[in-house]
Amino acid sequence: MRAVRCPEGKPTVADVPEPSGEGVVVTVASAGICGSDLHLLNFGLPATFGHEFAGTLADGTPVAVEPIDPCLVCEACVDGNTQLCVRGPAMAFGVGRDGGMAEKVLVPTTSIARLPVGVAASNGCLVEPLAVAVHGVRRGNIRGSDRVAVIGGGTIGQTALVVAQQTGAKVDLAARHDRQIDAAARLGAGALEGHGYDVVIEAAGTASALAEAADRCRPGGTIVLLGSYWDGSVEMPGMAIGMKELTLVPAVMYGRVGPSRDIDVAATILAQRPELPDVIVTHRFPLDAAAEAFAVAADRSAGAIKVVLEP
Repeated sequence: MRAVRCPEGKPTVADVPEPSGEGVVVTVASAGICGSDLHLLNFGLPATFGHEFAGTLADGTPVAVEPIDPCLVCEACVDGNTQLCVRGPAMAFGVGRDGGMAEKVLVPTTSIARLPVGVAASNGCLVEPLAVAVHGVRRGNIRGSDRVAVIGGGTIGQTALVVAQQTGAKVDLAARHDRQIDAAARLGAGALEGHGYDVVIEAAGTASALAEAADRCRPGGTIVLLGSYWDGSVEMPGMAIGMKELTLVPAVMYGRVGPSRDIDVAATILAQRPELPDVIVTHRFPLDAAAEAFAVAADRSAGAIKVVLEP
């Protein structure tokens, strides 16, 4: 079967054996290219890429996938923090094990999230970034009475906007590119105005975005760190954070609270916001065009938000 591997930092469609072993096989219908995939290109990973994907089971059931395989027995997992499992990056699809940019992928039964009626598997790849946002909104304890700002108009910023809106909160968004600004407006966001936000979601992963988040946040407010700082370190706006006594809340991947999984909540929200795919999925490519798809995804100025591969 065909799968996207990235030897020498170049997305390449390769012939690989069909998956076999313990678990269930998902026939992939959609696989999103994440910003982290672009950063991982030069890591020399041997695995098939892709952690945002959805498809169908052997009986035709449409599903999204929670792309981690935690041990479920360590202290973090027992507490519901599966994202902090002792297995670390080795448990992540598209990093430590083969991901979803392929015709088929083998996943544990615990990773399956059924898609609600009305959500097509071709759009189900959006469940994963929505789950990231669900986790961040939970961690930030966002409530309907909060005034919320989102810094960053990529996929994570747009999904954070939607999930925060589901709490009833008023949400404004700042983005760098015109298409991102237009998408946020179509989703009901306001433009950032002034200061005094109760919660600011930093979804860009840059020092300048963090500085703006600290500036926009009210004294005693909260900054949710939803972006990834791929440079390894970031300059901290220490004076603003200290003088305002801001709370910084990092959020990574997704977990669960009691019986409620972030991934299932995300699937429900996708069903409740059916306009989301048309707004943020800007490009779709066949699997064989993976190299072109990655190039488009890397060029935000050309209008890409979410680029999807369809095996």
